Amino acid sequence: MASLVLINALVLAYIDLRIEKNISERLMTLRNGNYQSEFYQTKQVTIFEMPFSVEGYSKAIDELKDKLLSLTDEVQHMSAQPQLVDGESKQDILEGERHRIARELHDSVSQQLFAAMMLLATLTEGDSLDREIVQGQLQRIEEIVNEAQIEMRALLLHLRPVKLEQQSLKDGIIGLLKELSSKVNIEISWQVEDIHLRPGNEDDLFRIVQEILSNTLRHARAKCLEVYLKDLSSQIFLRMTDNGVGFDPSHTKNKGNYGLQNVRERVEGMGGKLSIVSFKGKGTTIDIRIPKTSK
Repeated sequence: MASLVLINALVLAYIDLRIEKNISERLMTLRNGNYQSEFYQTKQVTIFEMPFSVEGYSKAIDELKDKLLSLTDEVQHMSAQPQLVDGESKQDILEGERHRIARELHDSVSQQLFAAMMLLATLTEGDSLDREIVQGQLQRIEEIVNEAQIEMRALLLHLRPVKLEQQSLKDGIIGLLKELSSKVNIEISWQVEDIHLRPGNEDDLFRIVQEILSNTLRHARAKCLEVYLKDLSSQIFLRMTDNGVGFDPSHTKNKGNYGLQNVRERVEGMGGKLSIVSFKGKGTTIDIRIPKTSK
């Protein structure tokens, strides 16, 4: 009899565990911003080939999901509209920040070119220079010029229009990547699907790609860059990964990391999530997930 009671208790505990797991999986799906999953349609779980209803708690989770979905839709709608801060629109503020970065890059390029010219002057003014010294100086000049070229590419990214200008998001991103492929010494590959958001949100996502590209050019020293834009069942998924020097993601909020700060603000403005995985010497992967509201 005692063993029968024990077996019965174990079976009930297992059933409770399976139901708790179902609740946990639903909440995790909700937490990840996946509001369109077929998982929400499940009204029962099968345990020991027997159906157990989960409508009691699934209804409460569904109500929470609908509220979050509605709130996310409102957030994306607001993000797509001009927003004023002290009389300035959010776009004007970001535009000012864009030009500030452009000025910073311009100054950096000017300094690098000046340094290269000074080294050249040293070489041309010398009567007789050691062959190894000359080779060393020429190599340093080449490095400076290469760095200046990279900074210039990043500068041009910041001076590009922030809007798609009648292009689809797919065409805008692919056009940008093709242009960069022909101008920088980085192998760029991509898989970009045709996705559709509110026009203002598409502009934000386009600008996010520009910001990350600029950051990669300036800081990563990468040889390869991969860009993926996918239309998942319930989310828009953007991944950009490089094989560069990497960095500490916890430092992205420090002064000087304006690009990634802007990316984070734009993502959060659309109710999305930003994930950065990076290790020094092992590259960086940036994942962005934007919930689809179907509105």
